[in-house]
Amino acid sequence: MTRHLPLEAIENFRDYGDYPTSAGRRVHEGRLWRSAAHAKASDADLEALAGLGLAVIVDLRRKPERLRAPSRRHAGFAALVIENDRDDPRQDPWIEFIRSGPITEETTRAYMRGYAAAAPFEPAHVELYGRYFAALAEADGPVLIHCAAGKDRTGILAALTHHLLGVHADDMVADYLLTNQFARRPERLAEAARAIEAASGRAPPPGAVSAAMGVEAEYLDAAFAAIRDAHGSLDGYLAEVLGVDAGRRDAIVHRLVA
Repeated sequence: MTRHLPLEAIENFRDYGDYPTSAGRRVHEGRLWRSAAHAKASDADLEALAGLGLAVIVDLRRKPERLRAPSRRHAGFAALVIENDRDDPRQDPWIEFIRSGPITEETTRAYMRGYAAAAPFEPAHVELYGRYFAALAEADGPVLIHCAAGKDRTGILAALTHHLLGVHADDMVADYLLTNQFARRPERLAEAARAIEAASGRAPPPGAVSAAMGVEAEYLDAAFAAIRDAHGSLDGYLAEVLGVDAGRRDAIVHRLVA
């Protein structure tokens, strides 16, 4: 299948279903979508979104991010939107990082590993991830998840979904890494470099920009290692933190696996 849906202004838009599972079955195609933010969506993009028949959209961005760049919606939009309205007075961790010290490829990779390890436990993420899995158990239609770039918060959540559905770890990681194919266009890297320089007053080296704008298996490994350290297993985290008990797990598998 062709996973990538090439849109004009919404990046990294792709289907993360249609993988085989350990039970010898297959995740449905066209039911699980992931992407970057929708604030710059063109009219043609909105028409394409309307054609997907989305039942639920989960916006993983922080409230200030959503206020700066509100999502565009097509006429007649009726999907359930899951988002978090917590007021978070803290500095954006990425902005704090680029302003606080040297920006090199090594420090950026260390930041990304640390961010991934902390992300599953952030209260806002815990709430949104839990509501997402509740929606998966009940939604009669496709579900889309996204954050700003559709790679870190979104990537962890997609990988957790793959684990729950019994997708092989190799396929899980391969799907996670597809961001590097569909979201790292040269113009995006140049835009990111300009934004880092504007925020920090320092021009970042290309390796640091690439490390920040792409994904690496080590980032997902850091997230899953932190989860296992805290809860013994991914299943323990899903049940104890996100409320995915046996009944909810069975309902999700029933809806999404053929």
